[in-house]
Amino acid sequence: MRFFLLVTASLLSLAWCPAAQAGPPQILLDVARFRNLNKVEKGAEVEIYVTIPTQSLTYRQRAPRAFQSAATVTLEVLKADGKPAYREVITLKPPVLNDTTIAIKNPQSFVKRILLPDGKYTLRGTVKDQYRSAGGETTVEKPLVLEGPTGPFFSDIVLLAMPAAKNGGTDNFSRGGYRLTRTPGNIYSRGTENLFFYTELHNAPTTQALRVHYHLTTPDGSAADADGELTPQSGRPTTVVGQLPMGPLPEGPFTLFIEVYGGPGNKKLLAGHRVVGERATAEYAPAGAAVPR
Repeated sequence: MRFFLLVTASLLSLAWCPAAQAGPPQILLDVARFRNLNKVEKGAEVEIYVTIPTQSLTYRQRAPRAFQSAATVTLEVLKADGKPAYREVITLKPPVLNDTTIAIKNPQSFVKRILLPDGKYTLRGTVKDQYRSAGGETTVEKPLVLEGPTGPFFSDIVLLAMPAAKNGGTDNFSRGGYRLTRTPGNIYSRGTENLFFYTELHNAPTTQALRVHYHLTTPDGSAADADGELTPQSGRPTTVVGQLPMGPLPEGPFTLFIEVYGGPGNKKLLAGHRVVGERATAEYAPAGAAVPR
């Protein structure tokens, strides 16, 4: 549906664009738990990846052919007793558009890293549309459990929109020497040929090269497998990055398992982890959300 705006110069600063009010604002929270490498302050380093789809935000006309939305995001981590462990308010102002009728608008995203002691928490994210009073707020909550396993273990697996790129940066989009472009909501949309991933292996024996097994499966029984070799690093986590072709993977949810084997013949399971994603070929989304300005 296309809207034609006939606005006089005196009304330009107050003009509204109703085309962008497609339901309440949306917020996606993706969480990855890594171990805090500081041996004095034991606990976890939690990465909170927040994505705000801008299609659901209200756009206000600022000048001829210049429209912009704005939103605030409140992030909270609550302890088991309900007391706050972390709280921050972030203001987002997506780029100015010259046409709000376009169907695709880049989402806004950011990453927050916080250090927390092991324990049980609740992560809460609230997005508020700055240009809408009624129905302009949405809150999402997720349970968050932090614990320190003994023996070899994987951190959470992060699904990526594109290959992890070698990078010496230190911002929140870099980890383990790689630049990570995450897939919001772990959803792979139309045009995606491969899934990409990043994780870290802790406490693995360094006396031999280990076998890593990748297993991709769907509820209807479709599956794909691959194997690789990994040489653990001493004294720090070993990064595990890679990609798998999606091929004829059907529409809907899928599960990626990553397992590492050692011992005689590399047949003993040392550690394993999994992540659930979704393939949505009927939808289109940009390859990774843009960094907020």
